[in-house]
Amino acid sequence: MQHRRGQVREPRPGYIEVAFNGAPAGIPLDAQFSAPAKGVTAVFGPPGCGKTTLARCIAGIQHLPSGFCGVDGEIWQNETTFRPPHLRPVAYVFQRPILFSHLSVKRTLLYNASKSRATLIDFDGVVKLLDLAPLLDCSPSHLSGVQRQRLALGSALLAQPRLLLLDDPLIVLDRPAKHEILPFLERMREELTLPMIYICHDMADIERFADHLVMMKDGMVTAAGPLQVVQSDPALAARGEAAVCVDTVVGGYDGRYGLIIARLRGARLLIPGPPLRPGAQLRLRIAATDVSIVRETPRASSFLNVFPARIKASLPFDESEVTLVLALETGRSGVPLLARITRRSFDVLGLSNGMDVFAEVARALPVSPPERLLITPATPLGDALQRSADTRNEQKSDHGHDRQF
Repeated sequence: MQHRRGQVREPRPGYIEVAFNGAPAGIPLDAQFSAPAKGVTAVFGPPGCGKTTLARCIAGIQHLPSGFCGVDGEIWQNETTFRPPHLRPVAYVFQRPILFSHLSVKRTLLYNASKSRATLIDFDGVVKLLDLAPLLDCSPSHLSGVQRQRLALGSALLAQPRLLLLDDPLIVLDRPAKHEILPFLERMREELTLPMIYICHDMADIERFADHLVMMKDGMVTAAGPLQVVQSDPALAARGEAAVCVDTVVGGYDGRYGLIIARLRGARLLIPGPPLRPGAQLRLRIAATDVSIVRETPRASSFLNVFPARIKASLPFDESEVTLVLALETGRSGVPLLARITRRSFDVLGLSNGMDVFAEVARALPVSPPERLLITPATPLGDALQRSADTRNEQKSDHGHDRQF
């Protein structure tokens, strides 16, 4: 999204659009992006790159006169308009929650709930969503770090916002505490029709539940788009831990071999693991180092997942390795994938950009523990096996076939 001074923009319904240029508090900022007004948009970058400044501008806490901010068809800021923070339907959750120690958890929640009519979620819904019932009579000063963040999230939701800003709320938590609170963030994403902007410096957290990704460096947005698309951008593909996350749907279970059948835009992946609910959403992380390349269709291979693909770009990684940006050419084509191979393999195979190849996926791992997706008594295992063991009878893709080698 480009934004010129003197140009009056009309915000688009269904999108969050921002363009800020200036140097508030001496920190240069030149940040422009557009993202859907749904799901989670993560803003990623090193410390000091301007992530929090961008969030403060969106919230109206920081005012850049030349900025633009439109949320789901409403103008929050342009050349002639500036809504102050208290007039923006936005809730801001800080790294360290600001809570009143003289109010109990229940009174803290009710204080915020009394200010707005419940249009997003009510008091009982927040208590259930964030498992706050055991804490209602406690003082915030007696809560753990995770509990304080859950209370802060609950208070923010009861303000009935149309946008939730999360300013790296997990940065003060250790790894076990982060694992404890991440399921609550995932639950919010799944159950609420509330767009969230999540400021974060940890790619592992972003991979777990973000839908879109905005990359920042030195005050500038360097890339923005759907998570898997930005992950295949050179800015991330060249990283040592390069990977792509793909969102799949559980198609069933092969009980004979203990394999989850995951469907991906007309393609099918076989993943070792316990039986999961058919139809459940399952995000998988495929590391570049777990993908190899062959020129011809393998006639016999130990790889369960081999897909036709096209080389979109080749990026030097170091003196001995190259990162390939691939697009799967199966079903509805275009799903991005990365492969990290040696320069020698690149030359011996005679690879080049635009070439059609086959990508062998050695491993695809769920980004979050799949316990909540396990087969429940309401979904008998026998029914799941019956639905999916014979993949030849599965529903055909939009192109009339599935591809799996």
